[in-house]
Amino acid sequence: MAHRILVADDDPHIRDVICFALEQAGMTTDIARDGLEALKQVERRPPDLIVLDIGMPELDGLEVSRRLRKISDVPILFLSARSDEIDRVLGLELGGDDYVTKPFSPRELVARINVILRRARPAPREDVQLLLHGTLSLDPQRHAAALAGHDLDLTPLEFAILQTLARRPRIVFDREQLMQAAYDGKVHVSDRTIDSHIRNIRAKCAALGATTIVETVHGVGFRLGPCTMPSP
Repeated sequence: MAHRILVADDDPHIRDVICFALEQAGMTTDIARDGLEALKQVERRPPDLIVLDIGMPELDGLEVSRRLRKISDVPILFLSARSDEIDRVLGLELGGDDYVTKPFSPRELVARINVILRRARPAPREDVQLLLHGTLSLDPQRHAAALAGHDLDLTPLEFAILQTLARRPRIVFDREQLMQAAYDGKVHVSDRTIDSHIRNIRAKCAALGATTIVETVHGVGFRLGPCTMPSP
């Protein structure tokens, strides 16, 4: 079955360009002309992924993402006319899976979407065994994570990073290695993007009471922490 993508942008020309590129790649598309319409579309007919413009009327894309993350883990690719790092970081910290600035290449956009969609579905043959470390458990086949029995809601990219660390918990991974794991080496992003994903992972784990999930090895990279929960 073809993936269905919601394209949320107030510019009809950009919507048309994106929809044409996605449909040429074998996907189906729905459109939203502003932030409120995007939220209604997701509630009425959840898509497989949202291409979400940040600078929309009614509700901007960041606020749409903030509200969506309370009810849905649908993958989000942000679009923005600005290339400021603060926008990229904020978008990722609000639950975005990737970020593309305008003007963009439709071919690159489709490639990035395909990477996110692959991460969102479990591999049929690989990684079938549970990964256990402290109170952390990862089920790669189901793409599910838990801490001390509590579900840990991770985006596909966050899951890929945590899975890479959990496979070799004593190894320190640099940002380039984690980028390769998260993006399959097919998309070029700033290595500091990994820092945003690590912050998200830590925040989600801290909300469940665990503060030792990912350790920073200064000047080198990151490794999996003890993944313990505080004593009651």
